Amino acid sequence: MLGAQAAPSHHERAQRAHPGQGKVIDAPNPPEDAILGTINGQVLTERDVDNRGKLFALSTGLNISPDLMKRLRPQIIRQLTDERIKTQEILKRHINVEPLQIAQAINNIESRNGMPKNALRDRLALDGVSLTTLIDQIRVQIGWMQVLREEISGRGRITAREITQREEALRAEEGRPQYNVSEIFVPVADPRHSEAELDFTKTIITQLRNGAPFPIVAAQFSQAQTALDGGTLGWVQEDSLDPPVVDIVKQMPIGAISNPVKVAGGYVIVTVNGKRTIGHQNVTMVTVRQAFFPFASALNPQNPTDQQKLTLQKASAAAQSVHGCEAMEALNHSLGEKHPSDPGGQLVLERLNPQMRQVLADLPIGRSSRPLVSTDGIALLMVCSKGQKNIAQQSPSEIADSLMNERVEQASRQLERDLERRSVIEMRKDDKTAPAAKQSDDASDDDGAPEKKPHGKPAPGQK
Repeated sequence: MLGAQAAPSHHERAQRAHPGQGKVIDAPNPPEDAILGTINGQVLTERDVDNRGKLFALSTGLNISPDLMKRLRPQIIRQLTDERIKTQEILKRHINVEPLQIAQAINNIESRNGMPKNALRDRLALDGVSLTTLIDQIRVQIGWMQVLREEISGRGRITAREITQREEALRAEEGRPQYNVSEIFVPVADPRHSEAELDFTKTIITQLRNGAPFPIVAAQFSQAQTALDGGTLGWVQEDSLDPPVVDIVKQMPIGAISNPVKVAGGYVIVTVNGKRTIGHQNVTMVTVRQAFFPFASALNPQNPTDQQKLTLQKASAAAQSVHGCEAMEALNHSLGEKHPSDPGGQLVLERLNPQMRQVLADLPIGRSSRPLVSTDGIALLMVCSKGQKNIAQQSPSEIADSLMNERVEQASRQLERDLERRSVIEMRKDDKTAPAAKQSDDASDDDGAPEKKPHGKPAPGQK
């Protein structure tokens, strides 16, 4: 996203991320399948929370422990409550998320983090976490984007005038700094008592600094709209960010993980992916082809199998004999295309991981790399084209995409506020980790049963 209007305030995100102030349900300490509460009549159970907690922990490398689950629990309940509300709107509009869309989203998560295909699924299965837990989360994220597309469909396309106005604005800003920022936003339910959220934020920071992939952590934990995109805000200017965040990112080296940053509505963790001056950022663009020789089983470097030794011999011979990108594509096709021949279109060399960047930087065009061994097979890479580009200069189509993203973000904020105001949420009274519910003096009938009322912001004049 570009421009100040592209980035919603964290206060607005907190309003979206904290499900409303509904009634509470009295209940004894529950078994695993007991109902924690209801969201517009749809139940939320102990098992739902437990499964999501395991998914959070395992997908980010966290060790599962009772203490960790206790810290995760408030954030999980808030996120699941928000997802229930969104799911109900998705179903109301008869939106169907295709299995292929979910599979592609999982593949994208794996690709962004340098994981082999199916590695995330295999890891969940190995640790006893149902793949359904991950699928449910992704289905809501994709379905919600389709809801937003419906919301903005009547507003027309981005016009040539709007694109021209943005181009003029960018020219006027030339020379100012911009930052490529990713975020994880942790909302605070009660600003007077934010100890639990601060402890949770510090736990996440520790895991990030120990090597947990930022996009996966953001997708799992962040309560911002950017979660599906791995937390990325894209290139933003200083006036698009909260002042405390600006103070941090100006000093941070690229790739560092910030301490908890207190902002309106909660805490934010940021990492800086790049810095540039508006109008000037030359990078090296490359296109690449690859061939992948799969192993029949996972590699043990100390004890490779005969098949793995033979595969290395074949890959080494191919590295010497294959010339040209068409030949590399044909080779990959003959090997079953376990990995795609084109790993991503035009790639920015400076943004690739250090190992990949080192391999490609000095590789002559049309010549194969040395065999690159991983646990599931061996890859050969080949550079097909290489050139310099000033990526700070946006094309009209890129500006149109940016403007549309801003329009979608605005629609999301408005629709979520409307849905939350109309929702009825009842949470078990003794669950102190659930989102707190304010209870009016006349909240119960004479028999003690809780009265159902829509949650959301109080009306003007109410407290």
